[in-house]
Amino acid sequence: MALRQVRIYGDEKLKKVCRPVQMMTPRTKMLIRDMLDTMYDLNGVGLAAPQVGVLKRIVVIDIGDEHGAYVLINPEILETSGEQTGQEGCLSLPGQAGMVTRPNYVKVKALDEDMNEIVIEGEELLARAICHECDHLEGIMYVEKVEGELFEVTDEPEEDEEA
Repeated sequence: MALRQVRIYGDEKLKKVCRPVQMMTPRTKMLIRDMLDTMYDLNGVGLAAPQVGVLKRIVVIDIGDEHGAYVLINPEILETSGEQTGQEGCLSLPGQAGMVTRPNYVKVKALDEDMNEIVIEGEELLARAICHECDHLEGIMYVEKVEGELFEVTDEPEEDEEA
């Protein structure tokens, strides 16, 4: 397991547009494995390559459902519909969250780790994660879309929640 350092909001690499992946190499496969390890280690739902300092169009997502991890190379959003507003955070801005409106449904075309074309349709959290991570590939962070102010989040349970 190789963990990569996640770039923090304000890092110039997070503002750059990423380059498409032309071919799968052992180095790119290692990057994908490292991204997954890093995302899981930090209890994230998604991670984009620029967040670990690599300007390639690669995202990994795992919303904790039966599908497991999605690896999207050169993702392109084909279709969106509906609307959802909810709390959103980012591994590049730890301890902060904000309310963001995103599509409730997303259809995305990408390449998988074998460079085969795939099409994924997602709703709710998966749609939110796909949009959030694809934004990273364009140098856009969720804070640019926050409605209102950012607020602090903790992992501690609220007093009325069961521990």
